Amino acid sequence: MPTTRRSSGGRGVVSTGKQSKLSFNNRVTKPVPKSVKDSVASSPLKKELIREKVEKEEEIEDVKPEEQLQQQQTEQQITSVDVTKSDAELKAAKISDAAIQKYWRKVEAERMAKRVHQGDLTTNEKVLRYFDVSSHYGPCIGVTRLRRWQRAQRLGLNPPLEVLAVLLKEEAKGNEGIEKAHIDTIMNSTTIGA
Repeated sequence: MPTTRRSSGGRGVVSTGKQSKLSFNNRVTKPVPKSVKDSVASSPLKKELIREKVEKEEEIEDVKPEEQLQQQQTEQQITSVDVTKSDAELKAAKISDAAIQKYWRKVEAERMAKRVHQGDLTTNEKVLRYFDVSSHYGPCIGVTRLRRWQRAQRLGLNPPLEVLAVLLKEEAKGNEGIEKAHIDTIMNSTTIGA
């Protein structure tokens, strides 16, 4: 039989009835000597940060209102100009349909068995679906194919340029259904009549 725990309420222990409370006010309650406080307050890093802040404020004050107006106008012009195409997009625009076919044949040659149930798909759709299931480039659910390709490029994963070429060609045709991964469409669908 397990031992029971007895309360110490009436056995000579005088308790005040209140438990001390924890404080999360970021206040240090531990006594610290004044010499330690002074050394922390006057650290060289803190002095350097204060000096940099003062210098930045002086630079801002030195700039004339005319120069500020010109800077704002140039910033607005930069943001209003259409985003130029990146190097990858320029290279992808030069990729021909024959190069995309060659890429797909190379991918097919790596397989041990021929694909089934994809006879009615175009080569472009096959390339995009292969990109969707390639987990090397990150998750494909909840993000468009173009953003996924760009994210993989930024992370240095070297996604195939052929995929970007297909995306750009389909976008130029006005095919809006190509933006989302097929798996994403399936996962986000709701059942009817359930």
